[in-house]
Amino acid sequence: MTATAGGPSLPQERRVVTAIPGPKSQELQARRSAAVAAGVGSVLPVFAARAGGGVLEDVDGNSLIDFGSGIAVTSVGNSAEAVVRRASAQLADFTHTCFMVAPYEGYVEVCEELARLTPGDHPKKSALFNSGAEAVENAVKIARSYTRRPAVVVFDHGYHGRTNLTMALTSKNMPYKHSFGPFAPEIYRAPLAYPYRWLTGPEHCAEEASAQAIDMINKQIGAENVAAIVIEPLLGEGGFIEPAKGFLPRLAEFAKANGIVFVADEIQSGFCRTGQWFACEDEGIVPDLVTTAKGIAGGLPLAAVTGRAEIMDAAHSGGLGGTYGGNPVACAAALGAIETMRELDLNAKARRIEEVMKPRLTAMQEKYEVIGDVRGRGAMIAIELVRAGSKEPNPEATAALAKACHSQGLLVLTTGTYGNVVRFLPPLVIGEDLLNEGLDILDGALANL
Repeated sequence: MTATAGGPSLPQERRVVTAIPGPKSQELQARRSAAVAAGVGSVLPVFAARAGGGVLEDVDGNSLIDFGSGIAVTSVGNSAEAVVRRASAQLADFTHTCFMVAPYEGYVEVCEELARLTPGDHPKKSALFNSGAEAVENAVKIARSYTRRPAVVVFDHGYHGRTNLTMALTSKNMPYKHSFGPFAPEIYRAPLAYPYRWLTGPEHCAEEASAQAIDMINKQIGAENVAAIVIEPLLGEGGFIEPAKGFLPRLAEFAKANGIVFVADEIQSGFCRTGQWFACEDEGIVPDLVTTAKGIAGGLPLAAVTGRAEIMDAAHSGGLGGTYGGNPVACAAALGAIETMRELDLNAKARRIEEVMKPRLTAMQEKYEVIGDVRGRGAMIAIELVRAGSKEPNPEATAALAKACHSQGLLVLTTGTYGNVVRFLPPLVIGEDLLNEGLDILDGALANL
């Protein structure tokens, strides 16, 4: 039986009726190959027809359990009722005026919500954009304008986008940077507190990594030349690395003492994904600027920079913006997504997902030597795969595991600097039956590696 529409009413079941990808997806893939640039990749070449709750249905009638959420975008579920209702009403009124030409209330409402939701009780302002990379790039612009300094410090394994500046900020070469240079100058990379791979052990990680980073900044750059420190409180593309406790507070204190703008890149980790509105809240971090996107608007393109009013106001009039930035339909969708997050208490849902997933993944780690680490918070969980008896990355097993899951109707994503991490980003509205069924599939796939 095929549903006529997606969203919350879509049957919440895994259903595999053809090979994956099926014949209709294969036909569309042939058309895609002829028309779409080869540089645009896909995790799994099944073509979506409908999605909602915890499933994605393809054009062949297969219903896949969704452990990806469009890379943490559809946290409220695809076509969530409040998102569709508000965006549809806005579509009927007007689709675009350009906020810089004729402004509208929705943009202001989103900025007001961001001021309420982001950490800290200081006066805040926001500017809206289209993508996470735009948000990060504009955060750097704002920080440089405020401090009148050039340098930006980022960290090993970090990912911040695909524009020229954000490629320079991003750590990983392939596929994000390879052959696309030269890159923007005055970008400096510091060590990250990566507990699983810290040579002297996780117990020393925070203190040693922060000391190394601060020493590098002081000696190689000079703190007085640094405009911004930019970091993901829980890393995304780098492998869902949770920096060792104490690392972020030390960096934030150093930044404050030296007049450096501390920027929390919450593009993948924000909006209830980790069981809190923002991942930096876990250690009580109050960033100067926060960048957001992905989960902010339930699937529509929207991003933001939110921060201390005096910093946000440093850029001259006309220096921030963009034709589509804060599009009215996307703003309406964001208000619907935030409404859904509040009404369904999706922070609690994310914490419950962790309560289900972490013990089961830890049990799998005990059974299968290939799992070196289980980590993450809320509904942002990952396993790192290694070669037996070592911590040597095992990207081949990672690719094989993902392929096996896909063939059984479970959509998972791989990630990590070494290509050896499987990440799990289920919609926060997923049912526990689907969540456990997906974990059953993962367990079976690990057994057959």
